[in-house]
Amino acid sequence: MTAPPGAYWRAQRLAEVGHYEQAERIAREGLAEAPADGWLLTLLASVLRLRTEYAAALRTADAAVAAAPQLAEAHLERAETLILLLRAKEAIGAAAEGVRLDPAAASGHFVLARALAAARDYDRARAAAAHGRTLAPRSVEGLLTVADVERDAGNRDPALAAARAALAIDPGNAYGRWLIAMLDAERLRVRRSMRALRDVARDNPGRADVVSMTWPIRGVLSGLRRGLAASAALVCVLLLVAHWWWEPAELFARVVSAVLAAVMAGFAARVLVPAGRLPWRCLGLLPPLMRRADVAGLAVTATGVALLGLYAGLAWWPLPVIALALTPVLWLLGLTEVLGAGLDDPGGRQALSDWVDDLREWWRTTKQSLREAGNDQPGSDQKQNERPAGDQPGSDQPGSDQ
Repeated sequence: MTAPPGAYWRAQRLAEVGHYEQAERIAREGLAEAPADGWLLTLLASVLRLRTEYAAALRTADAAVAAAPQLAEAHLERAETLILLLRAKEAIGAAAEGVRLDPAAASGHFVLARALAAARDYDRARAAAAHGRTLAPRSVEGLLTVADVERDAGNRDPALAAARAALAIDPGNAYGRWLIAMLDAERLRVRRSMRALRDVARDNPGRADVVSMTWPIRGVLSGLRRGLAASAALVCVLLLVAHWWWEPAELFARVVSAVLAAVMAGFAARVLVPAGRLPWRCLGLLPPLMRRADVAGLAVTATGVALLGLYAGLAWWPLPVIALALTPVLWLLGLTEVLGAGLDDPGGRQALSDWVDDLREWWRTTKQSLREAGNDQPGSDQKQNERPAGDQPGSDQPGSDQ
């Protein structure tokens, strides 16, 4: 392969310090002189990906692969974009081709590991990351890739160890700090997690992750969604037992209702009180659909827990029944929250758009196939031949009796 042109290095240095607009301008100026330069196309795709313009990044990466099919970096950049577009199988193929073209480059193995992890093939992802680390033992990218793979696989301790090792080499790495904060969140180390997320957002104000900083609220909603459904169902079952078989079960139902309501309220306090005001401030900055779903979810959850607590004191049987009836609403709001988060994520939004386009194309081709099948039904030619001679086309034309 030819060496990268000078414009490539200038644009790359600008991209490394976050000046994406200037990097894109220089890359496009270079492409104006050499439209088929694989290096510049690859760099432009990387800049577009960093700017979350994933559809344009994929088109540019495809152009880079077409212009320089032997350039490993082009295939790896295409794989990175495909991962973000939730197209893991295609990403694995692109990353594997990049590794085949340049097996000595550690970064290629790390990209392949992330693609395999996106496809939930964790054993092969670990092997790819380990092979990459043999080529670059002190690579921060490699350590963070190991942390990502282990976290996705549910192994928090190895993930935390790898992330801390990465920060020991590069203490200011924003992604490593964010990753440790989220691992602390999964362990309910609330204060430490929120403090780290706040510091990361302060040091990188242009890329603050508002969704992550609302994890205490969303975590409480997720936990209480399941807890309220199980609790209300249990109390209702005890009420049925008391009504049909054993009356003392009603008293037991009231005790269970009081205990479970107290446990759920305690869990909410255990998470929300140490979190402080930061999650509530960030709640208003969430995408509109996600914010509305969370606010409604908080209201419905609080109502359900209160109903169980009231039943313990009032012994009025409709209260737990109403609480149970609220659980489908909670699950619907949970799905709405996920949809809102997906629509806000550029990769998820583009993946959804691609899925809709594929569905439309499938419907168009299906209708066309059905029409063609209707026109080619067996017996249609036979019916044509069985028409009376006078009904044949042209039989009434002048000269037909001659």
